[in-house]
Amino acid sequence: MKNDFKFYQNLPTNNLSLQDLLGEKGLFEVVPADWYVIVADVQNSTGAVDRGLHQDVNLIATGSIITVLNKVKQQYSKLEIPYFFGGDGATFLVPGELLEPLRETLGNYRRHVQQTFGLLLKVGALSVAEVYRDDIQLLIAKLKLNDYLTIPVVLGNGLKHAEALVKARFYEKEEDAEIRPVDLTGMECRWNEIAPPQEEEKILCLLVSCPDEGRQAIVYQAVIEEIDRIFGRLHQRQPISEGRLKLNLTMAKLSREMYARLGKYDLLYLMKSWLRSFVGRFYFRMYEEGKTYLHKVSQLSNTLMIDGNINSVISGTEYSINELLHFLEKKEKAGDLTFGVHITYSSIMSCYVLDLKNNHVHFVDGTEGGYTTAAKMFKAKLDGGIF
Repeated sequence: MKNDFKFYQNLPTNNLSLQDLLGEKGLFEVVPADWYVIVADVQNSTGAVDRGLHQDVNLIATGSIITVLNKVKQQYSKLEIPYFFGGDGATFLVPGELLEPLRETLGNYRRHVQQTFGLLLKVGALSVAEVYRDDIQLLIAKLKLNDYLTIPVVLGNGLKHAEALVKARFYEKEEDAEIRPVDLTGMECRWNEIAPPQEEEKILCLLVSCPDEGRQAIVYQAVIEEIDRIFGRLHQRQPISEGRLKLNLTMAKLSREMYARLGKYDLLYLMKSWLRSFVGRFYFRMYEEGKTYLHKVSQLSNTLMIDGNINSVISGTEYSINELLHFLEKKEKAGDLTFGVHITYSSIMSCYVLDLKNNHVHFVDGTEGGYTTAAKMFKAKLDGGIF
């Protein structure tokens, strides 16, 4: 096994602000050339959202991460790999030794998704060496956001380049392979739509891209500084707050999770899930351990991602949102960046919960299409010739 197998795991964790990290390019490391970018992406997710299937699309994206992480844990229990949630898919950086096991795992998951949801999940991989052959950068660092959550931060257009090539090369094959049970242990989708922390606030789903690798860090640094100035630091603009978290006991909600995990109807699973959620309503409000879990949910909610673009879900007033949009429009007209946004009334959250102490993470998106709708605006601008 090569020394770079634990490349990401062995990266130092930076305990500083994101804008300070972006200002110190020396803190970023080049991703090893023998690693791979793996992409899972729901085909025509915009059309699915338009048909009212946003929560299915979101669950499929979450499930792609969970099935990969469970496979990694099965083979290498302590290994960390960086991954990026995109609302309608996910991207992973993995060492070469994991390529085939994970490609097989996602291939099986892809068949499960097609049978269960009737949606097509594109799955593919590209070597980092091929990214570098095209003279494109792929740099990564680790950033500690709070006491519980550390995220990967990527500079360069490597991931986006790999995603574009994987999607372009993807073709749907007739597959006779048997669909094995998927391992989605820990997948939960039991929260109601989550209103912003304050009544007067809305939810902003934001996508910002600067394709100029030479200026990317400084442009993103300016954007993050402006977001901090307008909305406050990450914990102040966090869309997930303890007081707004309410478990959903409807069979429709629990059935969606059941089919996502099992691909079939299972009365015992449904009743156990309902009972756990019913008891959870009291546990989270009346017991100290439950209250601690709710606090950690907000801390372990993934609402900021830097994968060569800025992706974030933010709560703020209409005035604050308009102030940020004015700033971004000026930057866009100057040719510094392009952006897409979606403004909505609530967040949705899907979860990966292995225990109620520290081993859980929460994937946040906006209602009414969230990141997918923001990406639709973003792509329309590119097609219109902004860059």
